[in-house]
Order: sequence, then structure tokens, then C-alpha cells
Amino acid sequence: MRKTLAAKAWTRCAASGVAAVVALSAGLSGCGMPAPSPGNPERPVAAAAAAGSHGAQGNPVGVAAGSRVLNPANGRLEAVVPEVSRTVLLIGDSQSEPVDGWPRLGLAAAGYKVYFCGRGGTGFVSSNGATGNYIDALLRGDWLLPSGTPALIVIQGGGNDAAGAASDSQIAANAERLIAELRERYPGTRMALIGTLARGEAHGGGRRTEVDALLGSVAASHALPFVSVGDWLTRYGLVKDLADTVHMTPAGRQKLGVLLGGSLRDLGLDRKPTADHQPLRASGTMDDGPGQD
Repeated sequence: MRKTLAAKAWTRCAASGVAAVVALSAGLSGCGMPAPSPGNPERPVAAAAAAGSHGAQGNPVGVAAGSRVLNPANGRLEAVVPEVSRTVLLIGDSQSEPVDGWPRLGLAAAGYKVYFCGRGGTGFVSSNGATGNYIDALLRGDWLLPSGTPALIVIQGGGNDAAGAASDSQIAANAERLIAELRERYPGTRMALIGTLARGEAHGGGRRTEVDALLGSVAASHALPFVSVGDWLTRYGLVKDLADTVHMTPAGRQKLGVLLGGSLRDLGLDRKPTADHQPLRASGTMDDGPGQD
């Protein structure tokens, strides 16, 4: 139904160069986004300003937060996010999915609001059945990217790919596809990768540590900042804070968030808060499936 709606809205609006604002049912999985606009979820509810017209905070002019807009530049539906220019787009798995997930906490400590796209059990190659892997979920509309220009894009993951026996070539190829799609969608926006949380090579990190190193190589090939977390559990004595074999307790998530915030600042990726801004986190869906990242 989403594709049909998008196609109809695009047909009506392309000739006039305006973006349709569409209210959709909340059938999209794994996005930390405002609630959709009220009303009939299967019809366009308004017409927005001319394509490419954005206000001071990077949102389409005259469009309420929580709306879904059809972007005339690419023919895809996008979500209108409050203060998108102060927001990081975070793509990840169940390490990022909880509201207090450590990647979210680290990004909040670095000065950002967080808009999350992803789901537990997914990765660069892995899907969880309902939601595709990162690039497939993006392209087929399992979740919506934000409209406008976010301050930063961060991709986190790899744990499910390690557990699912995805090959190096599969992981690298899909990571390449995702980076290319995001660069096309958000030209000029800074991007960074966070690797796979693990114990380290000498402490039983195994395939998780290997995938962390692989993602570091992919990031280096694109000159992207990379935060390697493939030995953080042992380097920082956090094995005791594991809730299961791969997920952290709330205390562990807090500790990792502090570490990640420091790493982002070291890489120059922190956002300096202004007098009218305090770091906030967007809400998301909690993950209750232990054993999957």
C-alpha cells in the first residue's frame, strides 16, 4: 500500500514541483520518529512548500513534525523530524534500539538529538524476518529516513552478521551500498561508523572482533571516521555488565555511552550545544530479544 500511495502522490505533485504531505499508518518498524499526522492514514492531507524549501532547522517549510513527505527529488517518502539540523540519523541493531542504548547515549552526550532507524536482529546482511537488512530496509521502505539534512549520520552494527555467518564480502558489499545510498540522499552530511561490540581478539572476541575490524577497513576506504568497539568489553572491564552474551545491563549501557561520547569528541564529531539547546534523545522501540544485536 505504501508504494501505491507514494506513486499516486508523486504523480499528482511532480508536475507542480510541490511535496505531498501524507499521513500513513504506523506500520513502519524500527524508527524513532514522531507519531504520524491524524486523519485518514491512506490519503494525502496537505501540500507542502516547494521542493527543497527548508527552514532554519532544516525541516520543510510549513510542514508539521510527524508528517510523512514525498521528496520530489527522489520519489521517496521521508519523515519530518523536529530540529533535524540538530539531529543524528542513527542506523543500527538492538544495541542502538533501546531508548537508553549506548550508541544513543553516546550521541546524546556528544550534543545530538537522535533519530533511529533499525531493529534488533538486523545488520548489514542480517534481517529479522519482518525487517530487512539495513540497505534492503531503507530501499523497500521498512523505515523512513528523515526529511531535510541531519547533522550527522552514524551506522552501528555487525553483531548479527557475525552470529549469522555472513561472509566478509557480503558484509563489505552491503556496507558499500548503504554508504553510497546515504551519500546520494544526504550529500555533504558527515557520516561515521561504529563497529561490533566484543571482548577483543585475545579474549574470545572471535567473529565479532573480526567484523569490527572489517567495518573499520570499509570506513577507511571511504575516509569515514570509525569507532572500533571490538575489544571494549575487556579493555574497559565491562564483561561483568553484560546482561546476556551480547547485550549490556542498564549500568553497562551508561558506561559505554560515556566511552562513546568521549570517542566522538576525540574524532571531532561532537556538536557544540548553543545557549538554546540541550542534548535530547528521541524515543524509540525497546528491544526484548536477548541473543540478537
